[in-house]
Amino acid sequence: MKETEASRTAVLVCQGRAVGDGRLATGRFADPVAAQLLRDDERAEVELARSGKAPSGWRARMRHEMLNATAAVLVTRTVAIDDAVREAGNPQLVLLGAGLDARAWRMPELAAVAVFEVDHPASQGDKRERAEGLEPVAKSLTYVPVDFGRDSLGSALAAAGHDPAAPTTWIWEGVLPYLTSAQVESTLAVVAERSAVGSRLIATYPVHNRVAVLGRRALRVYSRLTGGKDPLEHERHISAWTAEQMNALLAGYGLTVTADRDLHDIVRELSIPARESRFYGLGRMAIADR
Repeated sequence: MKETEASRTAVLVCQGRAVGDGRLATGRFADPVAAQLLRDDERAEVELARSGKAPSGWRARMRHEMLNATAAVLVTRTVAIDDAVREAGNPQLVLLGAGLDARAWRMPELAAVAVFEVDHPASQGDKRERAEGLEPVAKSLTYVPVDFGRDSLGSALAAAGHDPAAPTTWIWEGVLPYLTSAQVESTLAVVAERSAVGSRLIATYPVHNRVAVLGRRALRVYSRLTGGKDPLEHERHISAWTAEQMNALLAGYGLTVTADRDLHDIVRELSIPARESRFYGLGRMAIADR
């Protein structure tokens, strides 16, 4: 992303959750806060996608299809991550690259949990404007502005009041594709240093998929032809792993992988309508405990 603007991907992710609210995985997923974090024009796109009526025009149709596909991905990820957060039951929750996440406002299980949202200053400033007036259900919510390429994550968390002696659940959702190997390693070093026994890391990550790379390039070309904006213009996928590589990476920082699942399997379990295609992948989710 550009240093002076909020993440467009964060908006798309929030729209996906808003599209899925009350429509997908009912009984397992709900996010009524997502729509409240959107601007009027963004919310209008969500309402159109929820209507089930495909709009005319290539540009509008592309956006409609993207939002519905994103909803399937985000509902799946959210259900799986929320389950892992509840299971851990730790007194601290750190969201690495929080974006427009709504857990601090929608999960009653966080009533006794101190939540720390870590994100780029530009994205976090945008988030705070959008969330103004919303009352968190978490015990506390602390914003921790960090530019992962420049700032010290450990120092920022310490200044924000994170307690390394208390177990922490870390959520690393949808961020790993955009980080360099050095940024991944430096972040894991902080996670390891500040994770007491009982801590848990929940991380979603992409797998190697050359066809998916072609699909993202096609999206950029299609966006230009239809006069639209590529949502990933400034947020390119630069990293991917196999399950074995991720297991070894986390083990190197004292974290034991207790579960690693293909998100397509969870899609099927939740009976979410989502086309499986070689042109895009849902990726995997690893749960690693200390």
